[in-house]
Amino acid sequence: MKRIAIFASGSGSNAQRIMEHFKRNKEMEVALVLCNKPDAYVLQRADNFEVPTHVFNREELYHTNSIDNLMKNLEIDLIVLAGFMWLIPERIIQAYSKRIVNIHPALLPKFGGEGMYGKKVHEAVLESGDTETGISIHYVNELFDEGEIIYQSRCLIDSNDDAEKLAYKVHQLEHLHYPKIIEDLLKKLDKKVYPGTH
Repeated sequence: MKRIAIFASGSGSNAQRIMEHFKRNKEMEVALVLCNKPDAYVLQRADNFEVPTHVFNREELYHTNSIDNLMKNLEIDLIVLAGFMWLIPERIIQAYSKRIVNIHPALLPKFGGEGMYGKKVHEAVLESGDTETGISIHYVNELFDEGEIIYQSRCLIDSNDDAEKLAYKVHQLEHLHYPKIIEDLLKKLDKKVYPGTH
């Protein structure tokens, strides 16, 4: 069984789509949802799917190895960021090299970087005058939104689109493509090698 850990900070609609996608999969599963906000709705979504959760703070993530050990004990194969707003510590990036992915609601390298999330991204896209937007799925490195791009999908921007309409279009693309790309990545991973145990 290949196992996914999802890091999320907010409502968790992408996390829910991922949990739905893998619910009946006999070879892959969402084994853990990690969250840095104790009141985030993603925790309720995880509970609805009977997926274990772990809530943490900055101290635990950046200055202890407890999350690393938790993922190691659960034999996590792939870390998926779904609306997670903090940088992943370098030690975890190194331990899970090419095993951490994120989704961004724009066509990187445009409209990425620190502070570029949610509505802010869509407003920036509209202000730019671009005629299309979309999603970027990429590997995670030490910088916001700068890891190698794995997959992009595009949609047209209509003249009457506002940030809310654009967000809806982009969410549709996220929910359609992210779970499938995660499944494809898991199929390519060698289950026999656990990160940190080479």
